[in-house]
Amino acid sequence: MIEIAANPFDYSFELQKTALLIIDMQRDFIERGGFGETLGNDVTRLQAIVPTVRRVLDAWRERGGFVVHTREAHRPDLSNCPPTKRLRGNPTLRIGDRGPMGRILIAGEPGSEIVRELAPVDGELVIDKPGKGAFYATALHDELQRRGVTHLVVMGVTTEVCVQTTLREANDRGYEGLLVEDGTESYFPEFKAATLAMIRAQGAIVGWTAPSERLIAALRA
Repeated sequence: MIEIAANPFDYSFELQKTALLIIDMQRDFIERGGFGETLGNDVTRLQAIVPTVRRVLDAWRERGGFVVHTREAHRPDLSNCPPTKRLRGNPTLRIGDRGPMGRILIAGEPGSEIVRELAPVDGELVIDKPGKGAFYATALHDELQRRGVTHLVVMGVTTEVCVQTTLREANDRGYEGLLVEDGTESYFPEFKAATLAMIRAQGAIVGWTAPSERLIAALRA
C-alpha cells in the first residue's frame, strides 16, 4: 500500500490496482500553432507542466505501474463531433479545419499526437475520446475493470475542462481519484485554482489533490 499526504486527507492506493491517467497532452493544445493557440490562449502555461508530468511518468514506469494516455480526437468525417461542439464560439480555426499541424483534433493528424516528451511506450493504453470526459463513448471503463483498477492518479490538460470532467465521471463510476496539482494546468490560472478547490471540497467529494513531489517520493520510497 502506498500512502501520500494529500488534500483534504491522506490518499492510499495499491499500485497494481491503480492507473496513471494522463489526459490530452497533445500538440494541438500545448504547442505553438495548435488549436489552443488559435483560440487565443497562451500555450506556454501548458508547456510548463511537461517536465513535471514526465517526472511522475518516469517514477510510475520505474515501479511498473499501468499508464493510460488520452487524446481528444475525432473521426475524419466528424461523425462523432456534434455541431454544438464544432460550431461554438468564433475561433479562427474549428475542429476538422486544416491548421499548421494538420486537421484540428482529428485522429491520425500530427496535431492530435501526444507531445514527444510524453509519448506512450509499448504496453501503455491510448484512448481516443470524442468528448471532454475520458469515459464518454470510449472503452476506458471496460479496460480499467478488466485490469482490476480501482484508483486513478490523474494529470493533464485542461484542468477545468477535460481533467475535471474525467474525475467527475470516474467518481460516479466508483474510482478513487487523485489529481496531481502541478501536473495539470489551464490557460486560465483562476480556473485551475477553482477546480482544485472544488475537487477536494467537502471531504474529497470528487477526489484528492497533492503535489507531484509527494507522489514521486512515495513511489520511490
